[in-house]
This record gives sequence, structure tokens and C-alpha cells, in this order.
Amino acid sequence: MKRVFGAKKDKEPPPSVQDTSDRITKRGDNVEEKIKKLDAELAKYKEQIKRTRPGPAQEAVKARAMRVLKQRRMYEGQRDMLYNQTFNLDQVAFAAEGIKDAQQTMSALKSANKDLKGMMKTVNIQDVDSLQDEMMDLMDVSSEIQESLGRSYNLPDDIDEDELLGELDALEADMGFETEGGVPSYLQPDKESDLEGELNFPSAPTGHAPVPPGRVNMQAEDELGLPAVPGPSLRN
Repeated sequence: MKRVFGAKKDKEPPPSVQDTSDRITKRGDNVEEKIKKLDAELAKYKEQIKRTRPGPAQEAVKARAMRVLKQRRMYEGQRDMLYNQTFNLDQVAFAAEGIKDAQQTMSALKSANKDLKGMMKTVNIQDVDSLQDEMMDLMDVSSEIQESLGRSYNLPDDIDEDELLGELDALEADMGFETEGGVPSYLQPDKESDLEGELNFPSAPTGHAPVPPGRVNMQAEDELGLPAVPGPSLRN
């Protein structure tokens, strides 16, 4: 059968957008290189035209320059066309990448939605409310226990607050009576210190006998008030 009808050839996969864009960009770069060579040739012809006198020689150089300039414009048109194709392919590639990203995003959202629904089935809002109410009740019981443990012992229950306020006023009055002139009694001078001031005892002796009037004290003293030691005599 294969000899009669021939074998079916496998179709090659179509080129991708990126491969086509790279190939066209490479062609555009080759055309750009040709344009640069023509620019260098045109610059050489411009110098020859400047150095050549008007006449047949100059006209021949101008004709060559015109031919090169026509080729340059043709290559520029090809380059612009190739670059436009590359730009269009880049736009298509960008749109395709955006669609792929959208597909991946949708797949991730679907998976997350499925997982979230599965987790929500394990949580009941009524159970959460009941747990919160139970926790509040436990906190109230804990506060009552702490308050009960913080009570003081051996205190009479029939204490009158007015009576306590009266005792407080009387205590403040006693404290004000003990102060004289706004100074508390514990800051006032002691009576024993006043008595010592009234007795006016003489001061303690300093260790030097007083010099009688009319007599000169011939004994010298040093800086500390002690008798000075006489130095060696200079006489032989």
C-alpha cells in the first residue's frame, strides 16, 4: 500500500512566535550592516567630490554616489519593514504570555478556592460563638475567684464610713496642733540643745599657754603652729 499511495509525511510543527521574531531580527541586523557599509562609501565619494574640479571626473563620482544612495534607501525600506514585523511579533508574544499568565492565575485561584472550601467545612460559626461565650464565662468565674481570694480577714463588717471619716478628721487636727508655725514638731529644735546654748561652756584649750601682757613670745612657730626647730649655726 505504501508503494502505491506513498507514505504519509509527518508535518513539521509551525514555527513559534519567538523563533520567527529572532529570525526576522537577524535579517534586519544584516541589512543594517549593509547600510553602514554604504554610508562609509558615500562619505568617501563626498570627499572625492570636494577634491575634484567641476568636469567629467566630478560628474562620474556624483553618478557613483547617486547609485550608492539609491541602494541605501532601498535597504532602509527593507530594514524598516523587517523591524515593523518584529514589533508586531513582539506584541503577539506579549499578548500570548499575558494569556498564559491569566490561565495560571485562574488555575491557582481555583485550587485555592477548593482548599478554602474544604477548610471552611471544618469550621462552624456557631461553634466559634459558643467557644467565645464559654471563654467569657470562664473569665468571669476567674475574676470572682481572684476577688474572693483577695479578701482580708478579721475585719468587722459593721464599720460605719462616717465614723471613719470623723476619726480621719480628728487625726488631721492632732497633726496640725503638733506643728508650730507650719513646722512639724520633729523638725523643731531640741530643748536640750537650747539648754546647752544657754550654759555657754568655755571652749577647749588649744595646747599653747597664753602670753602674759608685756612679754614677747620669743619661740617661733612653723606653718602648722608647732615650735620651730632651730637650724644649724653658721658660726665656727
